[in-house]
Amino acid sequence: MGKSMKLRITLKRGFAGQRKKTRETVLSLGLKKPHHFTIKEDTPAVRGMIKKVGFMLLVEEIDETE
Repeated sequence: MGKSMKLRITLKRGFAGQRKKTRETVLSLGLKKPHHFTIKEDTPAVRGMIKKVGFMLLVEEIDETE
């Protein structure tokens, strides 16, 4: 099988005081509190969400072989 690229997304700051749309985007990525992380597939939809709230995130690429 081929390589599957995944992203480890970490919330580096809380989203209190942020706009509602920003909070919803962070929650839709699966992040609930500061220093919480999730691993997502590298898709255009996920990349778009990261671009919107990138100032709050730490993103690392992970290579995984299937």
